[in-house]
Amino acid sequence: MEETYLLNVEGVKKKILHGGQGELPKLQDGSKITFHFQTLKDDFERTVIDDSREAGIPMEIIVGKMFKLEIWETLLRSMRAGEVAEFWCDAIHTGMYALVSRGMRRIAEGRDPLEGQKHRCGMGNMFDYHSTGYDDLDELQRTPQPLIFIMELFRVEEPSAYKRDTWAMSKEEKLAAVPVLHSEGNRLVLRKEFAQAAAKYQEAVICLRNLQAKEKPWEDGWLKLESLVTPLVLNYCQCQLELGEYYEVLEHTTELLQKHNDNAKAYFKRAKAHAAVWNEREAREDFLRVAHLDPSMAAAVKKELKQLGERMRKKHVEDRKRYQGLFQQPRGP
Repeated sequence: MEETYLLNVEGVKKKILHGGQGELPKLQDGSKITFHFQTLKDDFERTVIDDSREAGIPMEIIVGKMFKLEIWETLLRSMRAGEVAEFWCDAIHTGMYALVSRGMRRIAEGRDPLEGQKHRCGMGNMFDYHSTGYDDLDELQRTPQPLIFIMELFRVEEPSAYKRDTWAMSKEEKLAAVPVLHSEGNRLVLRKEFAQAAAKYQEAVICLRNLQAKEKPWEDGWLKLESLVTPLVLNYCQCQLELGEYYEVLEHTTELLQKHNDNAKAYFKRAKAHAAVWNEREAREDFLRVAHLDPSMAAAVKKELKQLGERMRKKHVEDRKRYQGLFQQPRGP
């Protein structure tokens, strides 16, 4: 079955290769579209540029999230579930394809799609666009041209029908998700499912850090978000202590204390991690800071210091016996 007609968009033609089922889906902001695509040059050989089937993973875009190649959203709106269609798009719609393709290829290669654009000024990032790192894409970038897209639409899911990835959430959705994730983490801790609880706390922290990145450090908006981050990080560290991931705890508590050097709970968790990996001096220093910052924790500190002393004495005795046996000369017959 093939039918060629014009969409109500300048510079776009559509040919249906395989009919779909049902009505046209009603897309709204936040809907997730899952599809396979193939990108071809409009030349005699119909040279293949990209094919999502080679990566083995269908493409997904979220409606209304400013996908760089806006025409794709228009094309997909014209398709039914199960439909396969071929679209010819003029160069006015394909100028950004090289940059979009670069990002998709890097993701498929397990690389950061924003590699080379981090911590760079705007002018510095512009220079990255002179080369995509792929010869065929560099050619498209220098000379925008019509492209052919063959798409197979699998499904359209409404925002409430799937779990939203953090990056796809709006500011309001992220703020609403944080207390839910915090509560789920607490529930899992009560069930002693510490790995799953840590994942919930970590996801909540990621939501808040994404929002924080848009605020000016140490101003009111940033500080308000930081006040939500801190207890989540501490809960995450407690889970890691239970799981025996002591160096993970050292890393995150140290990072937290660089911003908040009066947080007694962070010092307490870091002290326990130091003690677990036999850093006696560091553990004692952190425990003493806890007692100084929060006298109500003095009893807990005293108990931890006593346990630390007993563990270290036992370790010294065992080490001494081990070394004595190592250097003792064997007796003759």
